[in-house]
Amino acid sequence: MGQFFSGGRVLDLYAGSGALGLEAVSRGYDSAVFVDINYAACEIIKKNILLTKEKERFEIFKNSDLRAISILASRNYHFDLVFLDPPYAKEKIIKVMKIMLDANILNEKALIVAETDENVELPDVEGYSLINRHHLGRTKFKIYERK
Repeated sequence: MGQFFSGGRVLDLYAGSGALGLEAVSRGYDSAVFVDINYAACEIIKKNILLTKEKERFEIFKNSDLRAISILASRNYHFDLVFLDPPYAKEKIIKVMKIMLDANILNEKALIVAETDENVELPDVEGYSLINRHHLGRTKFKIYERK
């Protein structure tokens, strides 16, 4: 994807510690939205955001993925980069990618970084082009671009 970026908004949909979104902002994205359904994860993200000393660049939603997408769509949010590392990867990633398109929360040419176990094969997803793939140890990454 590159080392540095020039602006845009990031969505870290299954945020965990928030490391991916925080890293993206540190490398040039303007802001990040973190979504996690787990209270403890949201608390960790809050603490990590405080370390940046730029808390105004970040938002946290303690919601399910689908509820968060609905809220973000109702607030007219649009994203340039989305990180997807959900449980039950194959079924969840495909479903969520389709829902994000329908909800119109992705900017033109938005990138989706989907992380899965090495045994999961993601099919082509309508509305997206597969532009890159990486295999690191037992983890696979596929990078899609919104058509």
